[in-house]
Amino acid sequence: MSQQEFDHIQMSIPAKPEYVGVVRLTVSGIANRIGFSYDDIEDMKIAVAEACTNVVNHAYQDEGTMNVSFFLYEDRMEIIIADRGQSFDVDTIRNNLGPIDSNKPIVDLKEGGLGLFLISTLMDKVEINDESGIVLMMTKFLRGDEVEHHVDRITTAQPKQ
Repeated sequence: MSQQEFDHIQMSIPAKPEYVGVVRLTVSGIANRIGFSYDDIEDMKIAVAEACTNVVNHAYQDEGTMNVSFFLYEDRMEIIIADRGQSFDVDTIRNNLGPIDSNKPIVDLKEGGLGLFLISTLMDKVEINDESGIVLMMTKFLRGDEVEHHVDRITTAQPKQ
C-alpha cells in the first residue's frame, strides 16, 4: 500500500442539512478525477451523506461546524468527517481511531448506528473516535483493474496541439 499522499483537500462547513449536498458533490468530483468507478463513487456519496447527516442531526444543539478532509493517495482516498468544529492532525487522529464492528447487532451500535452500519458496508475501511465529538475516517481503495493503465489518475489539463 502506497503511503505517499498526493493531495489533501479540507472543508469546514456549517453543520446544516443544506450543506450535505455540497459535500456529496465534492466527494463525487474528487473521486471521479482520480479514477474511481461509477459504483464506487455512488457508494462514497451515500457514505459521506450518512456521516454528514449524523453530524447535522446529533452533534449540536444549535449551530456548529463540521470539518471534512479528503486525503488522496495513489491507491485510495481517505475521508475524515469531524464534528465540534475541531481542526485535527491526521496522524494523531489515526492513532486514536478504532474499527466499527459491522458484525455487532445493529441495536448495540450507538445513536446513528444504522447509518454507521450502512457506511461500513459501503466503504472498504471505517474507523471512529468518539472521545471529544465524533471523528469518522472512511477509506475507499481504488481498484486498479477498473482504471485504464495508460491514464494518469491525477492529471493536469494539457492543451491540445
